[in-house]
Amino acid sequence: MKDLTKHIVQALVDHPEQVAISEVEGKQSTVLEIKVAKEDIGKIIGKQGRTAQAIRTILNAASAKAKKRTIMEIIE
Repeated sequence: MKDLTKHIVQALVDHPEQVAISEVEGKQSTVLEIKVAKEDIGKIIGKQGRTAQAIRTILNAASAKAKKRTIMEIIE
């Protein structure tokens, strides 16, 4: 999940080298914490959160095969 998320986020931002994703795994869920440059936060969130919601939808579909829940958090 981490590689998929990193690939998607790097394609959206102006400073792909500053994308950092940390992964915290639990028994039933995985939390992905995304850090990007300050000027790129808006691009990840999108208008009314639509881009962030689209990324979450892709992650949920991909993690359904592993029978785990994936939670994405954007950290400033």
